[in-house]
Amino acid sequence: MEKITALDGQRLNKYAPLQLMSMHKYLLFLVITLMSFSNVKNPSFKDSHLDHYRVYQAYRDLGEEAFAKMKAVEVCHFKCDILIRAFKFEEDLEVWAKNKGDDKYVLVTKYKFCKNVGQLGPKRKEGDKQIPEGIYKMSKFNPASTYFLSLKVDYPNASDSILSDRDTPGGMIFIHGGCNTVGCIPITDQWIKELYIFCVEAKNNGQEDIPIHIFPARLTDENFSLIKKQHSDRDLHDFWSQLKKGYDLFEKNKQIPRTVISPRGEYYFFE
Repeated sequence: MEKITALDGQRLNKYAPLQLMSMHKYLLFLVITLMSFSNVKNPSFKDSHLDHYRVYQAYRDLGEEAFAKMKAVEVCHFKCDILIRAFKFEEDLEVWAKNKGDDKYVLVTKYKFCKNVGQLGPKRKEGDKQIPEGIYKMSKFNPASTYFLSLKVDYPNASDSILSDRDTPGGMIFIHGGCNTVGCIPITDQWIKELYIFCVEAKNNGQEDIPIHIFPARLTDENFSLIKKQHSDRDLHDFWSQLKKGYDLFEKNKQIPRTVISPRGEYYFFE
């Protein structure tokens, strides 16, 4: 073993403080680095969607207009809740919103269906080319849709699962861009951009479920009487009567009524 002389010992003692200082600097650098990594937040829902070019394009093209429409009805896009309502006979899709601290929704804008298929009445089987009717929620954002952008409707819901074909009730119902449909609601690429922005903002700011209410028509007393005359099916009348109660409660209060679905698939609504 090599011996350490007195001179070597002096040299070691001379450089020991420098070595210790370097070690302290290294440890400090390591701690700061680890802290910086720990402070990196996961990307928000909005940020993760802006990584998709079509969503970025939507915000680039219509972001300011979308926010201006909300501001015009005194809703802040940083703290909004969204409600979507669709009316098959009129071919209208409405966007309602409210601030999280508010009780009542206000109408922000509406779009026309670009194309409509099927008849008035609910969807009951795969391939029937019917747009569903009932109380739904959004179940998926699709930033890479065949139809530019799309928002999935959670058909079949609890009522549909009871009343529709048990084996093949169908599915894959979206609100989307373009102008083609076999049971979805297309509103063109232009307007799906804006609707997608509204929904991303709501989801990004904490709205877990975005309701989508789809009606055969605006169920005013006059319209309800008219569509009953055009369709003689009593079961259909009963189904629409159930939805009308939900429609009337929202029209009265501008609040989403509490919805209960019975074991027979019937809708019940409460204030």
